[in-house]
Amino acid sequence: MEPHATPPEPAPTPWDAEASIRHAYRTVRVYAGSTEALTVLHIGAEHTVVATGEGAEAAATLVLPIGALKTAQMFFRRSPPTPLEMENAIATVEDEVMRLAALLPPRSTLWSTDPSVRDIALMAGVAPGACMVLPLERMEQTFERLTAVAEGRPAVLEGLPDSTAFAAVLLILREFMHHLAFSAIRVSA
Repeated sequence: MEPHATPPEPAPTPWDAEASIRHAYRTVRVYAGSTEALTVLHIGAEHTVVATGEGAEAAATLVLPIGALKTAQMFFRRSPPTPLEMENAIATVEDEVMRLAALLPPRSTLWSTDPSVRDIALMAGVAPGACMVLPLERMEQTFERLTAVAEGRPAVLEGLPDSTAFAAVLLILREFMHHLAFSAIRVSA
């Protein structure tokens, strides 16, 4: 059976994206409780949006111009992308992600409600559930599988979709977790 990857939703405007991430933050706050610092990540088609804070409402939001389809269209000429295409995308995504470092509260917990992030957690071997935890190590192992595909290994042998949008979502998630030092991401339905 070929792995499934949920395509990103149609591109909202930055204003819609900010309203949507603020709603997701409030939803996640119910799962997380009232004392935990949160960072909620949404990887959309055209934008990646983050809301972060320690209270009932997000203290800060940021819309980054890196989304699944946009990143794939900008950098990936082949499916799967080549190692050089991956490296070029990583450089740009890393620069965008690092803009968030000053916004994040200390010891913030990373969350997402994205179906595409849930799909990555499942591909990484996380058991399905209402709230799943994808550790950094498992996400990195999944990214290494994508790297093997970029180097010529068939995607089906790695249990990954042969999709540039999927590659972009995984790359954005990886750069986000890796460079902002999140040890895991929690994925709620």
